[in-house]
Amino acid sequence: MRWSEISIHTTNEAIEPISNILHEAGASGVVIEDPFELKKEREDQFGEIYQLNPDDYPEEGVIVKAYLPHNSFLAETVEAIKESINNLILYQIDIGRNTVTLHEVKEEEWATAWKKYYHPVKISEKFTIVPTWEEYQPFSSDELIIELDPGMAFGTGTHPTTVMSIQALERTVKKDDVIIDVGTGSGVLSIAGAMLGAKNVQALDLDEVAVESARMNIKLNKVDDVVTVEQNNLLDGIDTQVDIIVANILAEVILRFTEDAARLVKKNGYFITSGIIQQKKQEVKDAILSAGFVMVETIQMEDWVAFIAKKM
Repeated sequence: MRWSEISIHTTNEAIEPISNILHEAGASGVVIEDPFELKKEREDQFGEIYQLNPDDYPEEGVIVKAYLPHNSFLAETVEAIKESINNLILYQIDIGRNTVTLHEVKEEEWATAWKKYYHPVKISEKFTIVPTWEEYQPFSSDELIIELDPGMAFGTGTHPTTVMSIQALERTVKKDDVIIDVGTGSGVLSIAGAMLGAKNVQALDLDEVAVESARMNIKLNKVDDVVTVEQNNLLDGIDTQVDIIVANILAEVILRFTEDAARLVKKNGYFITSGIIQQKKQEVKDAILSAGFVMVETIQMEDWVAFIAKKM
């Protein structure tokens, strides 16, 4: 089978929405080339492996790559991707250069191209993300390992918005909690919730590709007895009372269901939100407070914000 690599030169702010656009267009994984990775200070005691080549990264901005089947619909697919990216401006998202390039690759190149970017990374006090093909030995008995395959998942689980979400779950999940993960994507937050002791996790996503990816990763991590995955639009039709709702999605989407979250979260339960750019920080915060939550903590990493709010 023939494949085409699509590359979008954009901004860090636009990584998440563009990745989502690419997945909806049929991409089975994305690669993010961010020059910040070349400058990041790292320690070796957590088992990370870093062999980064500066030639693989742009001098400024970021490049998001994905692989699409080279078929008769490719031209229409690429045009639809370009249109969707241009529409991000309507949401005040900076798309930067927005240079889109396309070239054909051999299947064996497509199958392994992204692996050089992805190695074990300790993302929080307890969790380490490990690609399925890497051998990794935990450094402590209480270290929690999440295995992911970005060839079928939505990203590697190491983006700041995901890291902050998992850190927030570490601070809030109690044994036997009930959790809803809105916009589950790869299922990584649901997996983390289950590993932290939740007795039931409901993972929701509107995208059927995400649903299948989440199911595969959840089974891979042996938490399918705790986590169920369903195709669903946000919290529509959900009546379950829960201890925690976590959502790592665009700020504009979070604004659509803060009232529903307040309806479903139990007293003293938590609403964790991430995927929020700095420009949207106050708007999302105001909506969460207006829905009846009390802000417990604001977490910031690079240009991203996450909130931990409590139902009083």
